[in-house]
Amino acid sequence: MPSMIETNGTVFESLSLTQPNMMEGLHHLDMTTQNTSESDIPIIRNDEFDSGTKSGSENHDGGASGEDQDPRPNKKKKRYHRHTQHQIQEMEAFFKECPHPDDKQRKELSKELGLEPLQVKFWFQNKRTQMKTQHERHENTQLRTENDKLRADNMRYREALANASCPNCGGPTAIGEMSFDEHQLRLENARLREEIDRISAIAAKYVGKPVVNYPLLSSPSVPPRPLELGVNGAFSGQQGGIDMYGGGDLLRSISGPTEADKPIIIELAVAAMEELIGMAQLGEPLWLTTLDGSTTMLNEDEYVRSFPRGIGPKPNGFKCEASRETAVVIMNHVNLVEILMDANQWSTVFSGIVSRAMTLEVLSTGVAGNYNGALQVMTAELQVPTPLVPTRESYFVRYCKQHPDGTWAIVDVSLDNLRPSPSSKCRRRPSGCLIQELPNGYSKVIWVEHVEVDDRGVHNLYKQLVSSGHAFGAKRWIATLDRQCQRLASSMATNMPTVDVGVITNQEGRKSMLKLAERMVISFCAGVSASTAHTWTTLSGSGTGADDVRVMTRKSVDDPGRPPGIVLSAATSFWLPVSPKSVFEFLRDENSRSEWDILSNGGVVQEMAHIANGRDTGNSVSLLRVNSANSSQSNMLILQESCTDSTGSFVIYAPVDIAAMNVVLNGGHPDYVALLPSGFAILPDGTTTHGSSIVENDHGGSLLTVAFQILVDSVPTAKLSLGSVATVNNLIACTVERIKASLTGEAA
Repeated sequence: MPSMIETNGTVFESLSLTQPNMMEGLHHLDMTTQNTSESDIPIIRNDEFDSGTKSGSENHDGGASGEDQDPRPNKKKKRYHRHTQHQIQEMEAFFKECPHPDDKQRKELSKELGLEPLQVKFWFQNKRTQMKTQHERHENTQLRTENDKLRADNMRYREALANASCPNCGGPTAIGEMSFDEHQLRLENARLREEIDRISAIAAKYVGKPVVNYPLLSSPSVPPRPLELGVNGAFSGQQGGIDMYGGGDLLRSISGPTEADKPIIIELAVAAMEELIGMAQLGEPLWLTTLDGSTTMLNEDEYVRSFPRGIGPKPNGFKCEASRETAVVIMNHVNLVEILMDANQWSTVFSGIVSRAMTLEVLSTGVAGNYNGALQVMTAELQVPTPLVPTRESYFVRYCKQHPDGTWAIVDVSLDNLRPSPSSKCRRRPSGCLIQELPNGYSKVIWVEHVEVDDRGVHNLYKQLVSSGHAFGAKRWIATLDRQCQRLASSMATNMPTVDVGVITNQEGRKSMLKLAERMVISFCAGVSASTAHTWTTLSGSGTGADDVRVMTRKSVDDPGRPPGIVLSAATSFWLPVSPKSVFEFLRDENSRSEWDILSNGGVVQEMAHIANGRDTGNSVSLLRVNSANSSQSNMLILQESCTDSTGSFVIYAPVDIAAMNVVLNGGHPDYVALLPSGFAILPDGTTTHGSSIVENDHGGSLLTVAFQILVDSVPTAKLSLGSVATVNNLIACTVERIKASLTGEAA
């Protein structure tokens, strides 16, 4: 029987946490669970293995045709038997239903038909080979027909060109008279059409239907939804997301630009590029230095005088946020430009800031095989890792240009004037970065952020941080970029020390584990913010100090990276009178984990593997083992990533399956490891010293967000019980109380 834990009046049963289902065994939980075992893991069937390795010999041993003979005269001829018409009909009918029968099905079928199981096995092998051959023959016929059609079209076009006349004089003309540029454009157009047709054909083959271009964001899992409880009218809560902050999902409502918009967009992008260069390079009086010399502030009056062109005056009720930061990062300029111009890579590298991003239309791919001159229309949603700060949605054009001195510049500017929306709460004035190449693969980056925003939806707890400009400012972007460049350099390192215990030296294993940790961090960050893709429900105060717990549910279906079923997310944010650095060190240390982690049930936590991720020792990926205090319970593995910089920190973790992690550590593909991340986001509280500068990680107070993702039912269609919500609410409240007790005691 599992042991019981009593914490602050709440009773929990100890858990066997070998799976991502962390809710299994919690007291008062009204649900059913389903564990994953080795038998659930797809394996290669014996008959498939045999057919791939022995078909060349064994297929002649059993009699499918009865006509094959051994050509060797010295060997005794084998006797073959033709199947009866009844046997063939029965096996044909079974093949339509199940072309890959297992051992049990083959035995049953052999008994019914009076055949040996091996005969049935070889008949199905031969039948599968026959069907494959017929399919390939049919495809070849189709391709031959299409080839003949294309050849006929080609001849028709050649005849038309031979009889073409000049539009000016009416005389005959030839391809040689076509301008070089026009000829190149025609060739490029033909190449692009072939590429589109090829990709469409591949997609249609695997998807089973024609490909349609949708200008919408898609998600591999069913989107989150409001709570649906199995108790009629027993629960009510204030809705978050759309209802809390007003407006709808701007990203899903915007389509690409019209043809009439494109000249305006190009002109706006060129002007924005000129403004970005000035904003990045000019000093006073455009940028004013604070009294302590730590930060610079934009002189708005001087800005209006210096850059009269732009996107118009500031809307009523909007505030200006402008900042500039410089850093040297360990990445070459070519890779930096590629990351920033690819929406997927951009949102991955900046997952703590960019919750969603997509490219609506590419107006120019650039010239000379690089991104010089690239122009694309995009949407993005920017976030702070807490449900208490509304996300910022933007519709903008991104323009990349290489300047004569070799410096690359990438600028964003809002296109809200083309698509006015009452729900738009943020406008991006020319913002972006300048990238200068340095020796040894380094780059100097100057980052400028300049936005106008309606921040009235921000919770009072975060108002100071947001109003200071540091929640979304240039310092946060540049610090994240620097940390991620260090992370990438670490993943490619080959000179690993072999003396340190737990350090992973296998290069492929390091890459796989870092890739898995990266997906865990992205999943956590995407699920903890106030994104309009979410619908949070606020629970009433519990009287334990965690009065602002927000919950939401999502269905996990056909997503190999998540366990299937109903996932309950819960999050709360609160202030601590402890520096962010102290909070981070406490939460990431495996030796202090038992002080706050209720679900580890007081077990001893031991670090099994470790990957350093940068200069700061706090940036690392670890594999932890929780050795259960109860000998009747199995041990649990936890994957954890901790990362920190001057603007904030994360400690994110998820229980992982032991067998799956062995595959990852040996270099196996990590995408099919099921994860439900939980963890902490730690931000400075925004207070100032000397009346000017924001306090960073080693001073001041902290804003801590605690978030759990828990599988409450392995059936995706199940209803969520009120008891499940209450249990999770108590779990997060007790965790908050333990953290407060430990940290405020340390501070005292």
